[in-house]
Amino acid sequence: MKKFGKKILATVVAATMVLGLAACGGSKDAADDSGSGSGSGGGDKIKVGIINNDPNESGYRTANDKDLKAMFCEANGYEASFAYSLKNDEQITAAQKFIQDGVDYLLLSAADTSGWDSVLKDAQDAGIQVILFDRTIDADESLYAASIVSDMDKEGETAANWLKDQNLSEYNIIHLQGVMGSAAQQGRSGALDQMAKDNGWKIVTQQTAEWNAEKAQQIVQSVIDSGEKFNVIYAENDDMAKGAVEALDKANISHGVGKDVVVMGFDCNKWALEELLAQNWNYDGQCNPFQASYIDEVIKTLEKGEKPAEKVIIMEEKGFDASSITQDDVDKYGI
Repeated sequence: MKKFGKKILATVVAATMVLGLAACGGSKDAADDSGSGSGSGGGDKIKVGIINNDPNESGYRTANDKDLKAMFCEANGYEASFAYSLKNDEQITAAQKFIQDGVDYLLLSAADTSGWDSVLKDAQDAGIQVILFDRTIDADESLYAASIVSDMDKEGETAANWLKDQNLSEYNIIHLQGVMGSAAQQGRSGALDQMAKDNGWKIVTQQTAEWNAEKAQQIVQSVIDSGEKFNVIYAENDDMAKGAVEALDKANISHGVGKDVVVMGFDCNKWALEELLAQNWNYDGQCNPFQASYIDEVIKTLEKGEKPAEKVIIMEEKGFDASSITQDDVDKYGI
């Protein structure tokens, strides 16, 4: 494939800064070439630069990264480079480097929804198509070719409605948030905030644990130590729910179906769904990590000189209740 109008950015951030993402993102290499490597001459292969969150962030992200690497490989006609970070400015630095390297496609799962307009305009000027995956951004739709995402608002609404339907005698909620500003955090927080406001629920504490189990455990432990009453853990991913449960177990506080504390998570890791099956947790919201095949189809469409049928491709997802989940659900939907 030939691209026209590609340019070298006037302002180039040194390659060493992109390589510096390794320490920040927790990955072995910030630009981990799974193809023949940027600038090495991939022949007719399609060059893609993939910017993602740290694969060690969660089970969801590990599955997401594995899915992308399986698809965007030499055997499938791709020359792919990967960069990882949980910080928006570091991701933008990586995007600038990929534009400088002259990739054909920039695939992006943004750490934050804002701040992307300038670099996406640079990509557009360079003739590079941008495809969003996993997370939306606050940018004009003309700046990207397609967006393959979960409906994070719907994920939050499904969970909040489920919680309301439990008809608890009172609602005293520990709210463990993900990385602030991410689409997942905004969707899952926004729905709970609105439901709590509409129904007079008490949010005992609302803090970010940045998707991290240990930080979640510390937050819940601090509430336990304070003596504040609570009966719901609303954790915006499974790892934070796991950390919260560890704090409950240490304090001998019962949790799950018919117990003292309702436990809610998101992502549907297999081990988390098994906790539902054992009725140790109460709810888990699905978030589909397998976007690579969708992205591949979009690229194939663009390669033919056509536009994707839909600008925004929403993946179907559901929520699981401990009282109705089956082993088949665990096997089919667990990641």
